[in-house]
Amino acid sequence: MKITSIKECSIKLEVGDSLNLPQHVVAELEGGLQEKFPVEWDTVDLSLLEKPGSFTVEGTIRGDNYPNPLVPNRADPYVYKHTDGYYYFTGSVPEYDRLVLRRSRTVAGWSSAEETVIWTKHETGDMGNHIWAPELHRIDGKWYIHFAAGSAEEKWAIRPYVLECEDENPLTGTWTEKGKIKLPVESFSLDATTFEHLGQRYLAWAQIIDVSCLYIARMDTPWSICTEPVMLSSPEYDWEIQGHRVNEGPAVLKRNGRLFMAYSASATDDRYCMGLLTVDDTSDLLNPASWTKSKEPVFVSDAAASEYGPGHNSFTVSEDNACDLLIYHARPYKDIDGEPLYDPNRHARVQRLLWKPDGTPFFATPGWKLDTAGYIAKAVVTIQ
Repeated sequence: MKITSIKECSIKLEVGDSLNLPQHVVAELEGGLQEKFPVEWDTVDLSLLEKPGSFTVEGTIRGDNYPNPLVPNRADPYVYKHTDGYYYFTGSVPEYDRLVLRRSRTVAGWSSAEETVIWTKHETGDMGNHIWAPELHRIDGKWYIHFAAGSAEEKWAIRPYVLECEDENPLTGTWTEKGKIKLPVESFSLDATTFEHLGQRYLAWAQIIDVSCLYIARMDTPWSICTEPVMLSSPEYDWEIQGHRVNEGPAVLKRNGRLFMAYSASATDDRYCMGLLTVDDTSDLLNPASWTKSKEPVFVSDAAASEYGPGHNSFTVSEDNACDLLIYHARPYKDIDGEPLYDPNRHARVQRLLWKPDGTPFFATPGWKLDTAGYIAKAVVTIQ
C-alpha cells in the first residue's frame, strides 16, 4: 500500500484576510483509498496577503509514529477515549488474576503510563480464576468494566461479570461488584462488549452452547439483558475452525451508515485471525438476517512483520480525531511451547484503520504503516 498522490488544497481570500491553512490533507492511496494526514506548513510571508494574486504554500506530511508493540504482555486490549482528554487502556494480564487500568493523553503514551490495579480475583467462589478480556465503558455518567472470569474451584466455568465506579477517575475511584450478567443458558460465556445505538443499549458476547458463537441482546441495565439472545455468527468457514471452532471477541464500530462488528476466530496460536460482520444502521440488529459476514478473514498473521495470531481488537480514534485506529494483540513469534493461552507474549499493538471507497473498513496487514516520507502537501492561495 503506497501513496499515489496528495490532493492539492485551494483557498480563496479577500485582501487583508487571515490565512488559516487546513490541519490535514487528503492522500490518495492504491486501490482507490483515501486518508487524511496531519500537515506542518511552511512559514508564510504575510505580506502576500496584502495584494491580489496567488501563491503556493508547501507543507510536510506527518505519518503515524506509534511504537509497536505498544503495551507488552497485554492481550485482549481495550481502549476508551474519554471527554476528559485521556485514553484509558486495559487488557488481560498473563497471570489472569487482576484487572488493570492505565491512561494517557496520547496513544504513544500508553507504553510508559503508570498502571493501576483496580480489582483482584476472589480467593474462593465466582470471579476466582481466569480473569479475562476486560472492557471499560462510560454509561450514564458512571464507569463500568465488563470482564470474564471462572470460579476459584472451576477455572473453565467462565461467565461475564460487571464492576461499577461512580467516581470521575476510574484509576483512583471505588469499584463495586454488580455481579454476573445472567444469560438464559448457563455455559462458557466471555468477551462481552456493550454499545449504544438509536437509544438502545446492546450486549454482544461469545458463548459455547455447541461451539463458540457470537450472540447479541438488548440491555436494560449495564449488567443485565432484557431480550432473548440472538446468535449472529457461528464458525463455519475454514479459517474459523483451525484448532478450535471459535467466534469470539466482538468489537463494534459505527461508520458510514453501518455498524461493523469485528471478531476473532480459531485457536489462539498463529491461526487466530479476524472476521467482520456488517449491518445497516437502520436495520433490526436482533435479526440475524440483517447482518452480512465476510467470507474471508480481514486480518491474519504476517510472517514478514513477525506478528502472529492478531485479534481480539478494539477501536479508537487518533488524538486529533481525524482517523480510526485498530487496537489488537499479536505475538512476535509463531512457535509456542505448551498451551497458547498461557504463553504471556501477546502484546497490544496499534495501527491506522483505512476505509475503502464503498465505505467498509480496510484492515491491511499487522504491523502495516504508511510511509509518508518525501510527500509534500500544497495549498494554492488566491487573493482577490
